[in-house]
Amino acid sequence: METPALTPQPNPSPMSDTLNLHTHSMHDPVAASLDIIFIDGFLGQTVIGIHHDELHDTQPVRIDLAAGLPRSLACDTDHIGDTIDYSEVRSALCEMMANHRYRLLEAFAEAVASLLLGRFGAHWVRVRVTKPRKFEDVDSVGVMIERRRRQPPSATERRGPAEVLSLLGAGMVPGERG
Repeated sequence: METPALTPQPNPSPMSDTLNLHTHSMHDPVAASLDIIFIDGFLGQTVIGIHHDELHDTQPVRIDLAAGLPRSLACDTDHIGDTIDYSEVRSALCEMMANHRYRLLEAFAEAVASLLLGRFGAHWVRVRVTKPRKFEDVDSVGVMIERRRRQPPSATERRGPAEVLSLLGAGMVPGERG
């Protein structure tokens, strides 16, 4: 059996594996059918860190993100309102950089992920936050997180304790039809 020749590839971007979304789970039809909206290389200045030299002056922070939607309506309608508008995401990132109070990149990345899942309706996100040239001998340091939207609770899970007790008192069992 002959081994195929490998073609040299250019250096990948930090988020190059983003477009190969969940190659380990491509058998999952939901994961395989996401439309990915991404921002690669957003660079801003902010105060973030735990060391004394990081707490007063701004430093560069790079954000790379990908947000997945199940087949976006925009594919059919050609309307920006039917997808995630990356210009609005960019504006939200600018606002976050100016106003956040996080000390750790992990907490900042989690806030970005929550923003994409909540306000922008993403179903899956990958967020990478780095400090470029933080040390002379490394290109960057940082964190990358992945989050998925929680499944909506079932009708029974949404019922509060008082409603459940009221139904039981009336002889009804939540979630049963009769």
